Amino acid sequence: MAYNIVLMEPEIPTNTGNIGRLSLASGSKLHLVKPFGFEITNARLKRAGLDYWQHLEIYIYENAEEFYSKNAHKEMVYLSSHGQKTYDEIPYEDELFLVFGKESVGLSKEITENNKQHLYTIPMFSEHIRSLNLANAVSIVVYEGIRRLK
Repeated sequence: MAYNIVLMEPEIPTNTGNIGRLSLASGSKLHLVKPFGFEITNARLKRAGLDYWQHLEIYIYENAEEFYSKNAHKEMVYLSSHGQKTYDEIPYEDELFLVFGKESVGLSKEITENNKQHLYTIPMFSEHIRSLNLANAVSIVVYEGIRRLK
């Protein structure tokens, strides 16, 4: 049982490092789509991923077009605060691609508009926040999938 965690244009190295650690712990693959808000050699990225980074199954793409061309016909779901369905409605399956947007603005409008039927959200019960921390959101969704397929 493995998932494909996709980060579209991640901006914060510690989030990406923590998600790298989560990827390894959950048996998932990590896909990073440029541009990044940091260098992949950034010390904060490696510190957050600790000494696990070299063990990750990681794929890096120059842009979204390359990501989609190399992963055409793969099952994908998208996580966004604009989703109408909640993450517990995701049809989890082995090798599913879980696509997350960048920390500052989430997924692009083009991605959310083109994938409305595959768009999910994590419910929030306060009007005072607009999103969860990216690493926390990835954890919630991945471990719900593990729970479901266990």
